[in-house]
Amino acid sequence: MGKYLYRVTMTTEGLKGLRSEGGSARREVVERMLQGLGGRLESMYWAFGDEDVYLTVELPDNVAAAAVGLVTSAAGGVRTNTAVLLTAQEIDEAVRREVQYTPPRA
Repeated sequence: MGKYLYRVTMTTEGLKGLRSEGGSARREVVERMLQGLGGRLESMYWAFGDEDVYLTVELPDNVAAAAVGLVTSAAGGVRTNTAVLLTAQEIDEAVRREVQYTPPRA
């Protein structure tokens, strides 16, 4: 299972829905959506600033993660930005991996 961070910005329509339904109802919707993809919600926080919601989730793969962003953004209530999260062990593996690369003007 991969871990992902979704940074969510709500649109005017999304904010109207939030005011009508409340945050707990939206959390339940998100949990059901992720479970339907074989994933789970780790955390969901509302925030001040450029993004309105931060979610950390586990999903089976990048395709499921992309589907979440595509479907929720296409619905019009939110815009999402997704980051793939890596463990310390994954970073350890990445730094040990051999990569052939020539920088520009080298």
